[in-house]
Order: sequence, then C-alpha cells, then structure tokens
Amino acid sequence: MSHRWLTVGVCICLAVLTCAVFGQTLRHDFVNYDDPRYVYENTKITSGLHIAGIAWAFTHIHSENWHPLTTISHMLDCQWYGLKAGGHHFTNVLLHTIAAILLFLALQSMTGALWRSAFVAAVFAIHPLHVESVAWVAERKDVLSGVFFMLTLLAYAHYARAPSISRYLTVVFVFALGLMSKPMLVTLPFVLLLLDYWPLNRIGRQTSDIRSQLLTLVLEKIPLVGLSAVSSIVTFLAQKYAIGWAEELPIWSRINNALVTYVVYIWQMLWPVKLAVFYPHPENRLPFWEIILSPAILVGITTAAVFLRKSRRYFITGWLWYLGMLVPVIGLVQVGWQGRADRYTYLPQIGLYILLTWAVADLTARWNRQREILSVSGAILIGVLSWFAWTQTSYWQDNETLFTHALAVTSNNDVAENNLGIVLLRKGKLDEAISKLQRAVDLRSKNAPAHDNLAKAFLQKGQLADAMIHYRKLLELEPNNEEGRNILGTVLAQQGRIKEAVEQWQRVLAIRPENGNAMSNLAWVFAASPEESLRDGTQAVRLAEQALQLSGGKIPMIFRTLAAAYAENGRFSQAIETAQHGVELANSQGNAGLAAELQNNIALYQAERPLRDASLGLTNGHSFF
Repeated sequence: MSHRWLTVGVCICLAVLTCAVFGQTLRHDFVNYDDPRYVYENTKITSGLHIAGIAWAFTHIHSENWHPLTTISHMLDCQWYGLKAGGHHFTNVLLHTIAAILLFLALQSMTGALWRSAFVAAVFAIHPLHVESVAWVAERKDVLSGVFFMLTLLAYAHYARAPSISRYLTVVFVFALGLMSKPMLVTLPFVLLLLDYWPLNRIGRQTSDIRSQLLTLVLEKIPLVGLSAVSSIVTFLAQKYAIGWAEELPIWSRINNALVTYVVYIWQMLWPVKLAVFYPHPENRLPFWEIILSPAILVGITTAAVFLRKSRRYFITGWLWYLGMLVPVIGLVQVGWQGRADRYTYLPQIGLYILLTWAVADLTARWNRQREILSVSGAILIGVLSWFAWTQTSYWQDNETLFTHALAVTSNNDVAENNLGIVLLRKGKLDEAISKLQRAVDLRSKNAPAHDNLAKAFLQKGQLADAMIHYRKLLELEPNNEEGRNILGTVLAQQGRIKEAVEQWQRVLAIRPENGNAMSNLAWVFAASPEESLRDGTQAVRLAEQALQLSGGKIPMIFRTLAAAYAENGRFSQAIETAQHGVELANSQGNAGLAAELQNNIALYQAERPLRDASLGLTNGHSFF
C-alpha cells in the first residue's frame, strides 16, 4: 500500500475512533455549569449569527474571556440548531476529530514517522482526560483552539522547510485565529522553538554556532510573542474580577498546588480514573509528602531531559512542551475555585505522548518482532483508553449524572453540591435541594452561586427571612448582581418594606440602566403604591415606557404597569387603551388570570380612578428581559 493511502487510512481510522467514543454526546443535554452563560441563557448567543452579533463578539467580553471566534461559533450553532443540544455537541465532536487528524498530519510532516504520529494522534483523540473538552459545550474554546493550534504546527512545518514571507504570514495568521479562540495558546511560540530543536532540527544543523542559530530563531518568533503578549494583557483585564479570589490564597499555597498538579496530571494520563467535572482547590490541605515528592519528581525528569538532550532530542522537546504549555493554567494566577481541571491537559499532554511514544520505540529497537509487539500493545492500549473515555463521556449525559459522579469521586466539592442542588430545585424537591445547597455554603462560605440558589429555594418554600439572609450574603460577595438585587427588592416589598425595595431597584438601574425588571418594578410602585410619598407619576410613565420598549411589546405585565402609570398621571384614555392591549396579549398567551385583572383595571380607569395596589403585585423578581 502506498504511503499516501496509508495516510488516508489513518485519517479515516482516527475519525471513526473519535466518533465511536464521543458520538454518544449527540444524545446528551446541556449542563447547568457554564453552558447557561456561554449558550442557552445568553441572548447575544441565542439570537444567532448576524453582523451586530459578530461586532459584539469582537468588542465585548464573553464569560470573562475575549475569544470572539469561540463566541461566533456558538452563535452559528444557535443559527443552525437553535437550542437543540445535540447540534452543539456535534460541532464539538467534529472540531475534536479535525484536531486529531491535523495533529497526525503535522507530526508526520515534521518527523516522517507515520505510525508513531498515528499513535500519538489516536491517544490524543480518545484519552479520557479530553472528555471534558469534547463533551462540554462550554469548552468549545478548547476544541476550536485545538484546530488552530494544529494548523499552526502544519503551517510552521511548511515554513521551516522553505522559509518565505508568505509562509511566515500564514503562521502568524493562523496563530492569531487560535488566540481568538482561547488565549491559552500564548505559549505556542515557545512550542515552535522546541520544535526547531526537534524534530525540525533547525538548531545545531550545518553549523557549530548554535548560539547564533538560537538567536535567529528567537528573533523569528518576536511577532508571535507580540501577539501572545497582547492576548495575555486582554485576558488579564477580562478576568480581573475572577482573579480576585486568588488574592486570598497565599502564594506558597498556589506554588505547592501547581507543583503537585504537574505530577497529578502525569498520573492521570497514565491511570485516568476518578475524573470529575470539578476538583476543589486544596488550599493549605495538601499532604506534606506530596509537597516534597512532587518537586523531586519534576526535577528528576527535567535532569534526565537535559542529560538526554543530544542523544534523545525528543525527550527535552516533549517534556518542556508539557511544562511550558501548562504555565498559564497551572494556578500561579488563580482563576476560579478549582485546584486543577482535565481540560487544561488538552494540548500540553501532547508533549508527553510524543516523549513516551518515541522513547518506547527506541527502547524496543533491538527486540525481535518489535513491530508486531508494539502494534498489538498499542491496539490494546487504545482499546482500553477508548473504553475508559466512553464511560467517562457517559457521565456527561445530564446534570444529575454528572454531579452525582463528581461527588462520588471527590470530597468537599461545593461546586458539585451546588449544581446538584440546582437540579433538585428544578425538580421541586425543595428539602433535598436545600440540604445540598446548605452543604455547598458550609463547605465554602464565599460560594456566591450557592447562596443565590439557597435563597431561591427558601423563597419557594415561603421562608422569606431565610431567603433574605442568603440574598444579603450574595450581594456582599457580588454587589453588582442585578438579579439578586431585583429579587431582594421583591422580597422586601412583600414584607411591606417598600422604601428598602425601591433602594434595591434603584441600585440595579445604577448598575445597568437598561434592566427592564427593575424599571417595571419601580414604575409599579411609583404608579400604584397606596403611600403618597412613594408615588411619582412622571417617573412611573418614563420607566414603564422604557420597559415596554425593551420588552418589544411582548410582555402583558408591562402593559399593566404602563396603564397604571398613565392613570396616575390622569391620562385615563391612554390607560384604557394600554390595558386593552395587555388584555389581548394576555389572552393570546393563555394568561386568563392577568386578562381578567386588566379588565377590572379598565373599569377603574373608565371611572377615572387611578389604581392603588396595597399588595404591590410585582414581577416576583423573575427576569422577563
């Protein structure tokens, strides 16, 4: 069989293998961890792909990141599939499949070793540590940036064979696309320098002046480093609020966790069990023996890599690839509450795959029937990893399965407790939900989402005082949380503390002037409050008209509020007309109760009497906008 047909055959096998493991995700749902803000609760995304949306993607921060191409890919999925989760999963699987094939082609192009390159690509395609990157819709940035990472490797290999300006500009362009997919690619120029050493052999070839060669190759990377620097600055600014929690972690706690994590990732690569969607940060609870042993292991391997740098050049390339690519996510600058994450290994561990694959081939070079032994061993290993990955992928089928598994394989996992509590809350299992959410708060008192969800659970149970405790704690942690302030205002109003409620809604509008819920609630109080000192007809009309415009005329409750505002100003004919529009809209939406209430209001306006609502029937804090 010709070399070309072998290459095609390997590409087909990689595609089949990847689909066999991850094809099940096409039947999976979204998860309630990051998927809401990345996709299905983000109106900028769910509205699909259009010019204004593309402009927004390039000029705004999305989920504490500037990754416009990832954002646009989510918009495109919503354009094609709506909110059918299977379509979004399909895109992730497709991109991961393409990345695996491109990795094979790039390694084969650089090394000329077809079967070793195929094995590395196969492990990349189905390793259980990569399940999170593929099975999680919110991790689109991993698989999309992975495609551009591999394309950059291919473009660079093409450039290195025959350098030219056009080929170099291709490398720069593809790398820029990768950075706009996920900023973790900032270390790619360093990886390219490693590839110059091996397998491209651009250092130490045809001349003894290695220092001069190295300087030339470093200078060659300056435009790429410049792009990385810009991306790093943008990322730091985008994540500055998320980074804030790191300030509470002593630097030595972060350093110790980083060193231990480097070794844990290696162990998980070799023995991928007890993988979870979230691993709590150990803070200062790491065992002393791990703190001592981990640096020793890292120093030992690094020493071996340096010692073998001439005879086994792939060793130092693979090892430094792994060490270097993990630097942005190893936790020295802590973003979020996790101690580590499977997704962070997506590209860095390729270096280890290369190191081990080439090392095994060298160590067995003198074996009789080496090819047959390695072929069988490799096939068995790929089969075992595929089974582990398929099983790990199955845990992502729904929220309950995912977070129940996380609690089974980790300890003190407040994030898993919180997200499982959300599942129970939506099923109406209030007592079970409260138990899980209270456990999350007990584990980490600064877990803002857990306070938010626990407050909602108490609110549904009618325990307003308990709900207020957690809403106030939430707002201590997140002073700009609009939804929390809206709901707290509603709870205060239900308790008759109208002035305090008004203060909360006014603070919401100070945070975001276009918040329609706060506008509507304030307009209702200003129009219908029995307390004269709280009424302000002019303000009521202004706020209600703005709320109606924001709603697009699709929310009948806003017509109720605007009609009451007109009546407070003595504009009864407009109040009647507005209320009638509300009746028609409420009936069209099957809301007979609201339609009947509006008919009663119309009778009041026909008698030229404004509305007074002693109970202040507000929007209950639910978001209509």
